[in-house]
Amino acid sequence: MKKFKFGDIKIKKADPQHLTDKLLLLNLYITQGLTLFIGLIWILLQKRNPFDILNFPGSDKFLLWGLGLAGIMLIVDFLLTHIVPEESMDDGGINDLLFGRRPLWHIIIIAAMVAICEELLFRGAIQYAFGPYWTSILFAVIHVRYLRHWIPTGWVFLSSYGLGYIYIHTGTLWAPILCHFLIDLFSGLVIRYRRES
Repeated sequence: MKKFKFGDIKIKKADPQHLTDKLLLLNLYITQGLTLFIGLIWILLQKRNPFDILNFPGSDKFLLWGLGLAGIMLIVDFLLTHIVPEESMDDGGINDLLFGRRPLWHIIIIAAMVAICEELLFRGAIQYAFGPYWTSILFAVIHVRYLRHWIPTGWVFLSSYGLGYIYIHTGTLWAPILCHFLIDLFSGLVIRYRRES
């Protein structure tokens, strides 16, 4: 029997053009499932109840904060795409592959799943432990496809900080979930229908 050595593992850069649609979706669902699992375990280790964190608020104030931040973020994103050179905002083509030919119902499901899973982990668990600044640094780092360019990396950091701010201000996770959902939904729809036209 051959002995396994960690030094034999070789990591190669993945080329998005070699990803099949099935593999891309499988990767998305597995990573979001892991994100949800880690978030729930972390919250439980903090001796907190995930159902309390996801308790729907009695006030509709969270709607204003979620919609307001989403509107600001979409305007800034629009300005960045028209001011900054396209290659500086490149994510390696992953978003085009993910949303380019996806039906509307699937874009809605992806946006909702990502918003809930990521906000539960980052705002619900990590921000509780480390605060919005360090959470936003980690959030920017895990969006590794943007790390080659400082503008999208900075924008992901600022977006995350904004999500953390509205979570603190409203006291409910549903404000950043709503904002995150709207941003991903709008971005997915723009990619989907821009390509079609």
